[in-house]
Amino acid sequence: MCGIVGYIGGRQAFPVLLNGLRRLEYRGYDSAGVALVDGSGSLKVYKCRGKVADLERFTDSKDVGGTIGIAHTRWATHGEPNDVNAHPHYSQSGNIAMIHNGIIENYSVIRDALSEHGYTFQSATDTEVLVQLIEYIRNTSRCSLLEAVRSALKRVVGAYAIAVVEKDNPDEIIAARKSSPLVVGLGDGEYFLASDATPIVEYTDKVVYVGDEEIVHICRGRELKVMNLDNEQAQIDIRTLELSINQLEKGGYPHFMLKEIHEQPKTIVDCIRGRIPADGSEVVLSGVVANKEKFMGARRIIIVACGTSWHAALIGERAIEDMCRIPVEVEYASEFRYRNPVISPDDVVIAISQSGETADTLAAVELARNAGAFIFGICNVVGSSVARATDSGAYIHVGPEIGVASTKAFTGQVTVLTMLALTLAREKGTVRDEKFRSVAKGLVELPSLIEKVLSQDDKIKDLSKIFTYAHNFIYLGRGYNYPAALEGALKLKEISYIHAEGYPAAEMKHGPIALIDSEMPVVAIAPDDHIYEKTVSNIQEIKARKGKIIAVVSEGNAAIHSLADYCIEVPVTEECLSPIVVSVPLQLLAYYIAVNKGRNVDQPRNLAKSVTVE
Repeated sequence: MCGIVGYIGGRQAFPVLLNGLRRLEYRGYDSAGVALVDGSGSLKVYKCRGKVADLERFTDSKDVGGTIGIAHTRWATHGEPNDVNAHPHYSQSGNIAMIHNGIIENYSVIRDALSEHGYTFQSATDTEVLVQLIEYIRNTSRCSLLEAVRSALKRVVGAYAIAVVEKDNPDEIIAARKSSPLVVGLGDGEYFLASDATPIVEYTDKVVYVGDEEIVHICRGRELKVMNLDNEQAQIDIRTLELSINQLEKGGYPHFMLKEIHEQPKTIVDCIRGRIPADGSEVVLSGVVANKEKFMGARRIIIVACGTSWHAALIGERAIEDMCRIPVEVEYASEFRYRNPVISPDDVVIAISQSGETADTLAAVELARNAGAFIFGICNVVGSSVARATDSGAYIHVGPEIGVASTKAFTGQVTVLTMLALTLAREKGTVRDEKFRSVAKGLVELPSLIEKVLSQDDKIKDLSKIFTYAHNFIYLGRGYNYPAALEGALKLKEISYIHAEGYPAAEMKHGPIALIDSEMPVVAIAPDDHIYEKTVSNIQEIKARKGKIIAVVSEGNAAIHSLADYCIEVPVTEECLSPIVVSVPLQLLAYYIAVNKGRNVDQPRNLAKSVTVE
């Protein structure tokens, strides 16, 4: 949550900061603000409720000069979204300004202590408490800003990524992180700071990912310095970005979400490139092969994830158990971290996160690591916290996902999990060669199958008009496609705000069937698989109660056409791969219903892309 941008160098900071905020707005869009320091010793803070465009209008006639600055786009945690609670926050004297991503858990205790020393607070945020603490330490200890920040951070409990500037220091930014992402871009005589690399890529491809509990001292004209909270110098690892500006633009599409749905044939190709040859003769997932002893000796596999990644995990669970014959458990990371799970050194824990920064998933990783388990990460963002915190892993390589509702990351995650199952099954000898080749070849063919589904875009667009004003939806699936039903329902909820629930189709008769009437749309996922006839029976139960049925069926299926009110046909593929194919029309259906309702599909209310707080 929340987007952080910073700049120091020879060019005017404000345009760089504003452009960076636009790139990061998917991380939060409740309010936005900027702090600028100019050569005359002036610290100017401008902020307002709303989106980055509102900040741009607000600053239209303001003095935005200065070659050093920090900026922020907020997803509210403490205090409602308004002008006062927007970042940056001033210290009481007005000398220090700070932006913050994360939650300071002991802020109320610190606030009470500072109040006793005469400090007053304008906002309801934990961030203002931290900047006031920094100033208090700076004044009472007569230390440098860097030392004051370091000392303050040793007193706080919680998660943070911060950037701090001071009126009397026009050549310095202090930044730090703990459990929230932060990256520094290295330019020619200039530095960039951001929550992720998207605001940096058009200026430089050289970056440093800030480590947990590290502080960055950025000074104009000097080398970057990184240290830990104990003031020990940290190693600086400069990475080269594999990211292009074109990946961050809409490319003629009205929304990033639609662009990302249509990118899926390409992203699947990128995901399997170098891992599966065209003939499907082998699958090489290097993170599994290099650690095959850990996987071969695993008593069980535990997969931890949240949201869409959890749905992908459920599909992976079936694939791994089916092909590898290893018990698999799928856990919500947010629940896993707060119970007392039984974990042993011969367990393998797979952590899935698109951003690689999901707070609950990172906490689950730490819990599993402390119990001695081997940790395998699946994420999209190179250099992310999950990638660095795990023993090994695999990137999904689908490129930046800007739309808040995940689409191409979901299909990429399922693809990687399937490759993991195939790789491990071949090593264990638990899959017949014919089955192995069939699924591997199916993965190679996925891009062309998804292209066929995308060719129905206009048909699904027209279908969506019929259901734009529905108040509820039910999604049904069985086997591998029960998680696809959950994911379809989640997409509709996230971007259209229509209440939707996913169920195993057979569970309808155990309660939810009471909801069925002529006003209830039901999306039934019924491709040709080994339980197809069972799913047809469930559809008949709904039809008998006058439910409106939208069926997702295999090409050429005539039987369900006579039962369903509307049908969307998808190409036939391997059963374990069908969730990837059927998810695409469900993404399009949700997208077009939301567009018809006038929703902001890329930035749905109350949601942020990277959930870096609890």
